Amino acid sequence: MSERKGMLALLSLVCVALLCTGVVSCAKKAAVPEQEVTQPAYEAPKPAPMPEAAEPAVKGPSALEEAQSALKDAYFDFDKYNIRPDAREALKHNYQVLSGLGEKVQILVEGHCDERGTVEYNLALGQRRADAAKAYYVSLGMSADSISTISYGEERPVDPGHNEEAWAKNRRAHTVIQGM
Repeated sequence: MSERKGMLALLSLVCVALLCTGVVSCAKKAAVPEQEVTQPAYEAPKPAPMPEAAEPAVKGPSALEEAQSALKDAYFDFDKYNIRPDAREALKHNYQVLSGLGEKVQILVEGHCDERGTVEYNLALGQRRADAAKAYYVSLGMSADSISTISYGEERPVDPGHNEEAWAKNRRAHTVIQGM
């Protein structure tokens, strides 16, 4: 008997739910009267005449391009990130070139490695090389805020060879002018 009462209660509940669903789904939306949209008439302004193309004032590469091509890479010994004497000279040269562009110059120092070592190790070593070059630039007088660093590890070799000569070229800090 109690099973029958339970079934009746369940059936009643289902009927009430269906009834509520039916009432809600039959609701109608109020009609919105359509209004005619009129736009004010106006004339579009005529475009200004284009000036005749003038010859560029500067021929050849820009000052930034010239400065970028004058920058030198700083090279490192195998598995090292300390600045060698020849790297100091390269970074001093770069500092002089960059100083000629003004105080607002922004640079990126890229740290690179040769292919020996794991990817993770070379990324970390490349970052230490970039940071060492940045620290040297700062010691020369550049603002630390104007220097960004990144490590490419072994991912961007300048020489694809698999010998000591190629590896020596790939262990470097490369300076890139990002703008003013």
